[in-house]
Amino acid sequence: MTERLLGAADDLYALAVTDFTLARDALAASLKSEDKELAAAVKALRKPTVAGWAVNLFVRRESEQVDQLLDLGAALRDAQSALDGEELRALSRQRRQVTAAMATRARAVAADEGQRLTQAVLDQVEATFTAALLDEGAAVAVRSGMLVQAITVTGVGPADLTGVVALPDALGFTAPPREAPEREEEPRPVLRLVPDPERRTKERRAAKEEVAAAERAVTRAARAQRSAQRRVDDLEARLLRLRSEADELRRRVAQLEAEAEEVDDELVEAESTRDEFDAELTTAEEERDDAAEALARLERG
Repeated sequence: MTERLLGAADDLYALAVTDFTLARDALAASLKSEDKELAAAVKALRKPTVAGWAVNLFVRRESEQVDQLLDLGAALRDAQSALDGEELRALSRQRRQVTAAMATRARAVAADEGQRLTQAVLDQVEATFTAALLDEGAAVAVRSGMLVQAITVTGVGPADLTGVVALPDALGFTAPPREAPEREEEPRPVLRLVPDPERRTKERRAAKEEVAAAERAVTRAARAQRSAQRRVDDLEARLLRLRSEADELRRRVAQLEAEAEEVDDELVEAESTRDEFDAELTTAEEERDDAAEALARLERG
């Protein structure tokens, strides 16, 4: 049943988010007479959030870009484990550029399907792409194309994938590419305007002034953005190094605690041995004192 269920789920999560529930219920009803267990499993599939659906759609429409994203994530994790600061900064900068670009592209792909993504949803989409870069488990979940919600990572420990994918068996499934269905474009009305030379001159002059002002603003913003980006890259690289150092310190603390327990056991044993010799010493001293007193009495007598 697993293979049939994965195939059915793949078809359902490739649909528009607005069509999911109706298609799922219809499929479950059609399977009920043939395979009640499969029908129940299909019926239990959860409708994805808009962010989850947008990522699923992007995985199928832009599979090559998704594969490049996951390759970059593997390289980033390798660089982090190797503590290569220069490569970390370069990959961190590339990571932010890639996730932002992919989120923007995901918005365009969703728009082609008639679904507008709000900024809040777009932030969740970008967070999911970032999670796929930083966490191997999140990457596997994203590649399945069966997300029911967005993924976030804290940077401490592996990503929590509880309830993130439609089926546990989806982890390891690779959503096949699917092209957008062809749509007939409605003819647009042709508008014919009678040009006004004086008005066009004024509009052209105003447009040039706006372009010049916009270019100055772009130059200022680009300069500020580059400075801010350098700061972000440096802090991200430092954060990655500090987290690795913290992991090493935690391992060292665990090792020292284990050694302390061993020394504590040895101390208990040493104290027990010392107490035994203390008792022997006390006995020997008493016997010596008794012998000395006996000798003294003999010498006096």
